[in-house]
Amino acid sequence: MFYCCQIKANHFKVFLRNSTLSCKKYSTMSNAPRILIVDDDCVITHLITLMLQKKGYNIVGKISSGEEAILRSADLNPDLIIMDICLSGHMDGITAARFIFQLFHFPIIFITGTDDEKLLEDARYSQPYGIVFKPFLDIELKSNVDLALYNHCIWKKYLNHYPIGEPGKITGVNEVIIVMDRSGRIIFFNSYTAWFIDLPESEIMMSYWRDVLMLINDQTGEQLKDPIPEVAQQSAVVIYDTNTAVVTKSGKRRKVGVLVQPIKDDQGKIFALSMKIKEKK
Repeated sequence: MFYCCQIKANHFKVFLRNSTLSCKKYSTMSNAPRILIVDDDCVITHLITLMLQKKGYNIVGKISSGEEAILRSADLNPDLIIMDICLSGHMDGITAARFIFQLFHFPIIFITGTDDEKLLEDARYSQPYGIVFKPFLDIELKSNVDLALYNHCIWKKYLNHYPIGEPGKITGVNEVIIVMDRSGRIIFFNSYTAWFIDLPESEIMMSYWRDVLMLINDQTGEQLKDPIPEVAQQSAVVIYDTNTAVVTKSGKRRKVGVLVQPIKDDQGKIFALSMKIKEKK
Protein backbone atom coordinates (compact mmCIF):
# COMPACT_ATOMS: atom_id res chain seq x y z
CA MET A 1 0.00 0.00 0.00
CA PHE A 2 1.84 3.06 -1.18
CA TYR A 3 -0.11 6.11 -2.25
CA CYS A 4 1.99 9.09 -3.33
CA CYS A 5 -0.51 10.88 -5.49
CA GLN A 6 -1.94 14.26 -4.61
CA ILE A 7 -5.67 14.62 -5.28
CA LYS A 8 -8.06 17.51 -5.45
CA ALA A 9 -10.50 17.78 -2.56
CA ASN A 10 -13.61 18.07 -4.75
CA HIS A 11 -12.70 14.94 -6.69
CA PHE A 12 -12.10 13.07 -3.47
CA LYS A 13 -15.52 14.09 -2.06
CA VAL A 14 -17.19 12.79 -5.19
CA PHE A 15 -15.19 9.56 -4.94
CA LEU A 16 -16.43 8.98 -1.37
CA ARG A 17 -20.01 9.96 -2.14
CA ASN A 18 -20.26 7.62 -5.12
CA SER A 19 -18.66 4.67 -3.38
CA THR A 20 -20.90 1.78 -2.43
CA LEU A 21 -18.52 0.65 0.29
CA SER A 22 -19.47 1.63 3.81
CA CYS A 23 -16.82 2.77 6.25
CA LYS A 24 -16.58 4.21 9.73
CA LYS A 25 -18.52 7.47 10.17
CA TYR A 26 -17.19 10.39 12.20
CA SER A 27 -19.97 12.81 13.12
CA THR A 28 -18.84 14.51 16.34
CA MET A 29 -15.54 15.54 17.93
CA SER A 30 -15.83 12.67 20.40
CA ASN A 31 -15.68 10.14 17.56
CA ALA A 32 -13.73 12.25 15.06
CA PRO A 33 -10.71 10.53 13.48
CA ARG A 34 -7.95 10.21 16.08
CA ILE A 35 -4.61 11.42 14.71
CA LEU A 36 -1.16 10.85 16.25
CA ILE A 37 1.59 13.20 15.05
CA VAL A 38 5.22 12.04 15.17
CA ASP A 39 7.70 14.79 14.31
CA ASP A 40 10.72 16.29 16.08
CA ASP A 41 10.08 19.72 14.58
CA CYS A 42 7.73 21.57 16.96
CA VAL A 43 6.85 24.14 14.29
CA ILE A 44 5.69 21.46 11.83
CA THR A 45 3.84 19.63 14.61
CA HIS A 46 2.03 22.82 15.59
CA LEU A 47 1.17 23.57 11.96
CA ILE A 48 -0.27 20.10 11.35
CA THR A 49 -2.23 20.32 14.59
CA LEU A 50 -3.81 23.63 13.60
CA MET A 51 -4.61 22.43 10.08
CA LEU A 52 -6.28 19.20 11.21
CA GLN A 53 -8.11 20.56 14.25
CA LYS A 54 -9.59 23.27 12.01
CA LYS A 55 -10.98 20.45 9.84
CA GLY A 56 -12.45 18.64 12.85
CA TYR A 57 -9.85 15.94 13.53
CA ASN A 58 -8.93 14.87 17.06
CA ILE A 59 -5.18 15.09 17.80
CA VAL A 60 -4.55 12.40 20.43
CA GLY A 61 -0.80 12.82 20.78
CA LYS A 62 2.36 14.59 19.66
CA ILE A 63 5.56 12.55 19.81
CA SER A 64 9.08 13.46 18.75
CA SER A 65 10.87 10.10 18.36
CA GLY A 66 10.29 6.85 16.51
CA GLU A 67 10.89 4.61 19.53
CA GLU A 68 8.38 6.52 21.66
CA ALA A 69 5.86 6.34 18.83
CA ILE A 70 5.96 2.53 18.95
CA LEU A 71 5.56 2.50 22.72
CA ARG A 72 2.73 5.04 22.88
CA SER A 73 0.72 4.08 19.82
CA ALA A 74 -0.74 0.96 21.45
CA ASP A 75 -2.06 3.07 24.34
CA LEU A 76 -3.30 5.97 22.20
CA ASN A 77 -4.94 3.68 19.61
CA PRO A 78 -5.01 6.28 16.79
CA ASP A 79 -7.00 5.92 13.59
CA LEU A 80 -4.02 7.33 11.70
CA ILE A 81 -0.40 8.31 12.34
CA ILE A 82 1.33 11.19 10.55
CA MET A 83 5.07 10.61 10.81
CA ASP A 84 8.16 12.42 9.57
CA ILE A 85 10.57 10.13 7.74
CA CYS A 86 13.65 11.71 9.35
CA LEU A 87 13.47 11.69 13.15
CA SER A 88 16.11 12.29 15.80
CA GLY A 89 16.76 9.60 18.39
CA HIS A 90 17.53 5.90 18.09
CA MET A 91 15.07 5.13 15.31
CA ASP A 92 14.02 6.93 12.13
CA GLY A 93 10.45 7.23 10.93
CA ILE A 94 10.74 4.50 8.31
CA THR A 95 11.86 1.87 10.83
CA ALA A 96 9.32 2.95 13.44
CA ALA A 97 6.51 2.92 10.88
CA ARG A 98 7.32 -0.62 9.83
CA PHE A 99 7.18 -1.89 13.40
CA ILE A 100 3.96 -0.01 14.14
CA PHE A 101 2.13 -1.17 11.03
CA GLN A 102 3.17 -4.81 11.33
CA LEU A 103 2.47 -4.99 15.08
CA PHE A 104 -0.66 -2.87 15.41
CA HIS A 105 -1.94 -2.21 11.85
CA PHE A 106 -2.25 1.55 12.36
CA PRO A 107 -2.20 3.31 8.98
CA ILE A 108 0.63 5.80 8.49
CA ILE A 109 1.21 8.82 6.28
CA PHE A 110 4.76 10.08 5.90
CA ILE A 111 5.65 13.74 5.71
CA THR A 112 9.06 14.71 4.46
CA GLY A 113 11.18 17.46 3.00
CA THR A 114 13.67 15.07 1.42
CA ASP A 115 14.04 14.28 -2.26
CA ASP A 116 16.51 11.44 -1.60
CA GLU A 117 15.31 8.71 -3.97
CA LYS A 118 16.96 5.93 -1.96
CA LEU A 119 15.25 7.06 1.23
CA LEU A 120 11.89 7.32 -0.49
CA GLU A 121 12.41 3.86 -1.97
CA ASP A 122 13.13 2.48 1.52
CA ALA A 123 9.97 4.17 2.83
CA ARG A 124 7.88 1.99 0.55
CA TYR A 125 8.68 -1.12 2.61
CA SER A 126 6.95 0.41 5.64
CA GLN A 127 3.71 0.25 3.63
CA PRO A 128 2.61 3.86 4.17
CA TYR A 129 -0.78 5.02 2.95
CA GLY A 130 0.71 8.17 1.48
CA ILE A 131 3.49 10.75 1.46
CA VAL A 132 3.05 14.49 1.86
CA PHE A 133 6.00 16.61 0.76
CA LYS A 134 6.95 19.81 2.57
CA PRO A 135 5.91 22.53 2.17
CA PHE A 136 2.24 21.52 1.99
CA LEU A 137 -1.16 23.20 2.05
CA ASP A 138 -3.96 22.26 4.42
CA ILE A 139 -6.02 20.91 1.51
CA GLU A 140 -3.16 18.58 0.51
CA LEU A 141 -2.80 17.30 4.06
CA LYS A 142 -6.54 16.80 4.57
CA SER A 143 -6.97 15.04 1.22
CA ASN A 144 -4.19 12.58 2.05
CA VAL A 145 -5.56 12.00 5.55
CA ASP A 146 -9.09 11.34 4.28
CA LEU A 147 -7.85 9.02 1.55
CA ALA A 148 -5.67 7.07 4.01
CA LEU A 149 -8.55 6.65 6.47
CA TYR A 150 -10.87 5.51 3.70
CA ASN A 151 -8.39 3.04 2.19
CA HIS A 152 -7.53 1.57 5.59
CA CYS A 153 -11.21 1.08 6.30
CA ILE A 154 -11.39 -1.07 3.17
CA TRP A 155 -8.09 -2.91 3.53
CA LYS A 156 -7.92 -3.62 7.27
CA LYS A 157 -10.16 -6.70 7.00
CA TYR A 158 -7.49 -8.31 4.81
CA LEU A 159 -4.66 -7.71 7.29
CA ASN A 160 -3.27 -10.60 9.30
CA HIS A 161 -4.01 -11.03 13.00
CA TYR A 162 -2.19 -8.88 15.54
CA PRO A 163 1.06 -10.78 16.24
CA ILE A 164 1.23 -9.85 19.94
CA GLY A 165 -2.47 -9.16 20.55
CA GLU A 166 -4.86 -6.27 19.99
CA PRO A 167 -3.30 -2.91 20.91
CA GLY A 168 -6.10 -1.96 23.29
CA LYS A 169 -5.86 -5.24 25.21
CA ILE A 170 -2.14 -5.96 25.59
CA THR A 171 -1.62 -2.78 27.59
CA GLY A 172 -3.87 -4.06 30.38
CA VAL A 173 -2.91 -7.73 30.73
CA ASN A 174 -1.02 -8.97 33.80
CA GLU A 175 1.71 -10.56 31.73
CA VAL A 176 5.09 -9.29 30.60
CA ILE A 177 5.01 -8.60 26.85
CA ILE A 178 8.27 -7.45 25.31
CA VAL A 179 8.98 -6.94 21.61
CA MET A 180 12.59 -6.81 20.39
CA ASP A 181 14.26 -6.19 17.08
CA ARG A 182 16.29 -9.03 15.60
CA SER A 183 19.34 -8.04 17.65
CA GLY A 184 17.47 -8.23 20.97
CA ARG A 185 16.94 -4.50 21.61
CA ILE A 186 13.61 -3.75 23.26
CA ILE A 187 11.34 -1.70 20.99
CA PHE A 188 8.02 -2.21 22.80
CA PHE A 189 6.73 -3.37 26.17
CA ASN A 190 3.38 -3.14 27.91
CA SER A 191 2.84 -1.19 31.13
CA TYR A 192 2.86 -4.34 33.26
CA THR A 193 6.44 -5.00 32.14
CA ALA A 194 7.77 -1.78 33.67
CA TRP A 195 6.09 -2.65 36.98
CA PHE A 196 7.23 -6.26 36.90
CA ILE A 197 10.92 -5.55 36.31
CA ASP A 198 10.82 -2.40 38.46
CA LEU A 199 12.52 -0.02 36.03
CA PRO A 200 11.51 3.32 34.48
CA GLU A 201 10.53 3.26 30.82
CA SER A 202 13.61 5.26 29.82
CA GLU A 203 15.90 2.49 31.08
CA ILE A 204 13.99 -0.25 29.27
CA MET A 205 13.36 1.19 25.82
CA MET A 206 16.06 0.37 23.23
CA SER A 207 18.09 -1.57 25.82
CA TYR A 208 19.29 -5.10 25.16
CA TRP A 209 16.87 -7.37 27.01
CA ARG A 210 19.59 -8.89 29.21
CA ASP A 211 20.47 -5.41 30.46
CA VAL A 212 17.08 -5.10 32.15
CA LEU A 213 16.39 -8.64 33.40
CA MET A 214 18.05 -12.02 33.78
CA LEU A 215 16.63 -15.52 33.32
CA ILE A 216 18.08 -18.16 35.62
CA ASN A 217 17.62 -21.79 36.61
CA ASP A 218 15.64 -21.48 39.82
CA GLN A 219 17.38 -24.46 41.41
CA THR A 220 21.02 -23.85 40.49
CA GLY A 221 20.98 -20.06 40.05
CA GLU A 222 22.79 -20.48 36.72
CA GLN A 223 21.96 -17.96 34.01
CA LEU A 224 20.03 -19.47 31.11
CA LYS A 225 21.30 -19.38 27.56
CA ASP A 226 20.35 -16.28 25.57
CA PRO A 227 17.52 -17.46 23.27
CA ILE A 228 17.67 -14.49 20.88
CA PRO A 229 20.24 -15.82 18.34
CA GLU A 230 18.39 -19.12 17.98
CA VAL A 231 14.99 -17.47 17.58
CA ALA A 232 16.21 -14.76 15.18
CA GLN A 233 18.42 -16.93 12.99
CA GLN A 234 16.60 -20.27 13.02
CA SER A 235 12.99 -19.11 13.50
CA ALA A 236 12.85 -21.28 16.61
CA VAL A 237 10.39 -21.02 19.47
CA VAL A 238 12.06 -21.24 22.88
CA ILE A 239 10.09 -22.15 26.00
CA TYR A 240 11.34 -22.09 29.59
CA ASP A 241 8.57 -23.61 31.66
CA THR A 242 10.20 -25.44 34.56
CA ASN A 243 12.72 -24.33 37.18
CA THR A 244 12.86 -20.84 35.65
CA ALA A 245 13.07 -17.53 37.46
CA VAL A 246 13.48 -13.87 36.55
CA VAL A 247 15.93 -11.71 38.46
CA THR A 248 15.54 -7.95 38.06
CA LYS A 249 18.25 -5.31 38.39
CA SER A 250 16.85 -4.43 41.81
CA GLY A 251 17.38 -8.04 42.94
CA LYS A 252 13.76 -9.20 42.89
CA ARG A 253 13.34 -12.85 42.00
CA ARG A 254 10.17 -14.48 40.67
CA LYS A 255 9.33 -17.95 39.37
CA VAL A 256 8.08 -17.68 35.82
CA GLY A 257 7.26 -19.34 32.54
CA VAL A 258 8.86 -17.79 29.44
CA LEU A 259 7.98 -17.95 25.76
CA VAL A 260 10.28 -16.42 23.12
CA GLN A 261 9.25 -16.57 19.47
CA PRO A 262 9.76 -14.83 16.12
CA ILE A 263 7.29 -12.29 14.74
CA LYS A 264 6.88 -12.44 10.98
CA ASP A 265 5.61 -9.73 8.65
CA ASP A 266 2.97 -10.21 5.98
CA GLN A 267 5.69 -11.53 3.65
CA GLY A 268 6.63 -14.29 6.11
CA LYS A 269 9.95 -12.69 7.07
CA ILE A 270 11.11 -12.27 10.67
CA PHE A 271 11.12 -8.58 11.57
CA ALA A 272 10.91 -8.77 15.37
CA LEU A 273 10.92 -11.14 18.35
CA SER A 274 8.53 -11.39 21.27
CA MET A 275 9.14 -12.45 24.86
CA LYS A 276 6.20 -13.25 27.10
CA ILE A 277 6.76 -13.87 30.80
CA LYS A 278 4.10 -15.14 33.16
CA GLU A 279 4.63 -15.33 36.90
CA LYS A 280 3.95 -18.63 38.62
CA LYS A 281 2.32 -18.48 42.03
